[in-house]
Amino acid sequence: MVDARPLRVVVAKPGLDGHDRGAKVVARALRDAGVEVVYTGLHQTPEQIVEAAIQEDADAVGLSILSGAHMTLFKRVLELLAERDAGDIVVFGGGIIPDADIPLLAELGVARVFTPGASTQDIVAWVDTLRDRAQAS
Repeated sequence: MVDARPLRVVVAKPGLDGHDRGAKVVARALRDAGVEVVYTGLHQTPEQIVEAAIQEDADAVGLSILSGAHMTLFKRVLELLAERDAGDIVVFGGGIIPDADIPLLAELGVARVFTPGASTQDIVAWVDTLRDRAQAS
C-alpha cells in the first residue's frame, strides 16, 4: 500500500499587517506534525495567496490577520479560489477576529477560525482532520 502524500498547507499573511510571529509559530507547529507548509511571507495579496495555493497543490490555506480587514480578505481569497476552480481548497484562519464576525466568516465558507489563546495543539489537531478529505480526493 502506498502512503498518501502529507497534507500541504499554505500559511499566509494577507494585506498590510506586519506582524507574523503567530503565523510562523503555527507554520512550525504544523511542520513539526508532518504537514508540508509553505509560508508566503508578509504583505501578500489575495491573488498571490491563491496563486501559491494552486501552484503548491495545497489542501488548505491558513490566513493570519490582525489588521481588522478579515471580512474583506477572507472573502476575496474564497472568491478567487472559486474563480480558479479551486474551491476544494479549505480556508481557515486566525488572528484578531471579533467573535461576532466568526459566524459571518463561516457563512462565506471559512472552515475554522482560531482566535488568540488557541493552542498550537488544537490547530494541529483540527488541520489533521483534513487528512481524510485530502486522501479522498
